Amino acid sequence: MSTNPRPTATEVDVRGPRFTAWVTTAVLVIALLVSAVNPLGAALVLGAQAAVFAVGAALGPRRHPYGQLFAHLIAPRLSPATEREPAAPLKFAQLVGLVFAAAGAVGFATGLTALGLLATGLALVAALLNAAFGVCLGCQLYPLVARFRSNPRVSSPV
Repeated sequence: MSTNPRPTATEVDVRGPRFTAWVTTAVLVIALLVSAVNPLGAALVLGAQAAVFAVGAALGPRRHPYGQLFAHLIAPRLSPATEREPAAPLKFAQLVGLVFAAAGAVGFATGLTALGLLATGLALVAALLNAAFGVCLGCQLYPLVARFRSNPRVSSPV
């Protein structure tokens, strides 16, 4: 985490991803509530969230739909950012979220309710940890994954 108040192309205001995590938490709670009465409805909610995660994973936190809401509606009303964090781990975290949301959507859509509940519940825990405590689980995994990707001994046979 950087304390540089000047933005760079590779860093974002830490408050943006936390806002995004709060919105994501709300969407995932809605999906779980809907699943109790309409699993297909829950699949649709999770499908929409998966699309949002896909945008964040592909384009980064500055282009993320909830990040856009933060940038245009919330950030102008706040004091300037004093802490920034790198964007690459956030993109990876969105990819992890995409996997869980897609798995949840598939679970609810195909009648595998336990899969839908488990995947949605795990995504909810991760989103809530980030929103409430600033702990991004995907960001914590990112250095490990990046290390494996850049280590040629890991990907080649011995």
